[in-house]
Amino acid sequence: MSTTAIATKPATWLAGYIPDLPTPFGPKGEVDLNAFRGLCERQIEAGVSALVVCETAGEASTVSPAEQEAIIRTAVDVARGRARIIAGAGSNSTSQAIALTQRAEAAGADAVLSVVPYYNKPIQNGIYAHFRAIAGSTGLPMILQDVPSRTVAGLTDDTIARLAELPRIIGLKDATGDVTRPLRLRPRLGPSFRLLSGDDATAFAFMTQGGDGCVSVTSNVVPGLCRAMFLQWRRGRMPSAQRLAALVARVTSALLRETNPAPLKYALSRFGLMSPRVRLPLVEPTEATRREIEGALASVQLGYPDYMIAAADGLNGRGDLVAR
Repeated sequence: MSTTAIATKPATWLAGYIPDLPTPFGPKGEVDLNAFRGLCERQIEAGVSALVVCETAGEASTVSPAEQEAIIRTAVDVARGRARIIAGAGSNSTSQAIALTQRAEAAGADAVLSVVPYYNKPIQNGIYAHFRAIAGSTGLPMILQDVPSRTVAGLTDDTIARLAELPRIIGLKDATGDVTRPLRLRPRLGPSFRLLSGDDATAFAFMTQGGDGCVSVTSNVVPGLCRAMFLQWRRGRMPSAQRLAALVARVTSALLRETNPAPLKYALSRFGLMSPRVRLPLVEPTEATRREIEGALASVQLGYPDYMIAAADGLNGRGDLVAR
């Protein structure tokens, strides 16, 4: 491993539940930076190690480069070193992905999350060349994002192993739902390469098979609950972790009923944290989904005693289940 690689890896901070933050919009469709600041602060108070901004939940595909830069700078300003800022900087154009990565670096991001090129359907050599070019253009650590349900093309294990040899590439956000992947990849990549689930529905199983955490939609709604579940599991307290995971799963099921982040934004609007507005072609959730979200939040509150037991066991449980 090169000297540069030693400086970049391991990224031990890249672990646990890391929220994929939504981008709040105002009444005229403008980015609501005041509401966004509140979302950032709420997550930091709940003890997260990092925040993901301008990604799937952040509606990156409809956010302009100038808006993206303002969002990243706001997150960096709020965090003030208390949490790392991971900026989404992906594109199906390599040159555009490089430009977004460099803008994120100039805005103060600590790392970038870069998705497999979508729509183009590149072969594995093309995907490798894409990520290698981006990694060569920046001084920031890079996290790969494999989400074939959105990109059509996906990363093979062999391509991940090749990319992991590059000093800047420190981890993978795996949204394939394949919970056996950590078992296959860990022996090839070693302990320093970070394996994160990008699928809340299978994240707990992914972690038990050797994953390091989850880039999460659900933890936007219940950050302390997700953190409590993760730490109980990390400490080997599986029965308690499983009880908490069941509570997390109820929220996840409701949030995945329609396309992310419309249900997420509605859930956060119920806490008074932001507007439920999304940008076209997304639309706000249906009445049926709204009822399911409200029912899930109510059912989690009924399970609150289990959560409080975990929180009383030295875990940070701030930020959940009540409006601010």
